[in-house]
Amino acid sequence: MSAAEPLVEIRHLVKRFPVKQGVFARTAGEVHAVEDVNLTIRRGETLGIVGESGCGKSTTARLILRLLDPTSGTITFDGRDITKLSQRELRPLRREMQMIFQDPYSSLNPRKTIGQIIGGPFAIHNMKQGAKTRVKELLEVVGLNPEHYNRYPHEFSGGQRQRIGVARALALNPRMIVCDEPVSALDVSIQAQILNLLRRLQSDFNLTYVFISHDLSVIRQIADRVAVMYIGRVVELGDAEAIYSHPRHPYTAALLSAVPKASADGGRRIVLGGDVPSPVDPPPACVFHPRCIRFKSGHCDVEEPAMTVRGDGQQVACHYPLERWPMTAEEMRR
Repeated sequence: MSAAEPLVEIRHLVKRFPVKQGVFARTAGEVHAVEDVNLTIRRGETLGIVGESGCGKSTTARLILRLLDPTSGTITFDGRDITKLSQRELRPLRREMQMIFQDPYSSLNPRKTIGQIIGGPFAIHNMKQGAKTRVKELLEVVGLNPEHYNRYPHEFSGGQRQRIGVARALALNPRMIVCDEPVSALDVSIQAQILNLLRRLQSDFNLTYVFISHDLSVIRQIADRVAVMYIGRVVELGDAEAIYSHPRHPYTAALLSAVPKASADGGRRIVLGGDVPSPVDPPPACVFHPRCIRFKSGHCDVEEPAMTVRGDGQQVACHYPLERWPMTAEEMRR
């Protein structure tokens, strides 16, 4: 299969959560967690999704895996629309889509042995024959000793626990793995080891990754393409190197300017004004306009920008995308 072929296609995906209020739990509004997201995940690639906490990254991932039901929109996996499949119909597809969780401590049951944890998927899908041998093979694949089979999670470090989580995700030979901030709880040196492990496994098993993180440095190391989210919307999408070398959306530029640099002056920072708006009552038109350094009244606050494709292939939802990077001091003023 060509790496350019889509494995997952997401069209106009929306997820809203009702907000209950009062003694009678009346609906007082909705959290706009994901709004009109359109993404294509290609076979064998790593799509990075980045943004601030609460921007909808993890909700999007759970929608892709159908751990949450979308409010509207479609999700197609390998040519099949899975949006409205029942839990029974989804069961065989669970083998194809797995997840590595953020916290290596709370994601492992402390009452179960490592063998039981990694072997859990085999038991769920009635594949018990040869399961113990396969679990020991998986332990070796992720860099752990097969003799650890009967040990418990508390006997392992954070990095080792995350390797156990990776082994569990690999158990059923999935085609796609969603990595929900899998290294954010680890030391920097351990982060590098886990990222190297994920890259090697992707090559060995032809895996497709959706990698979620708020750390742009981590995303740069592993992602082929990057989607930048803000208050439930994808505001920029493109090849990782293109986005890092020349961000088009002011929000992407602000995120990149906040990454620590080794240069003496540390680089110019884009300081955003105000706070992140509430997803219960997002701003009209362009959701980023109250904090944008390129805001123009009568346009940005009136008309919602469409996602447009630039000449270099980057997609950006902005009325006034950045034409150069780094920006001059004049361009960075409000």
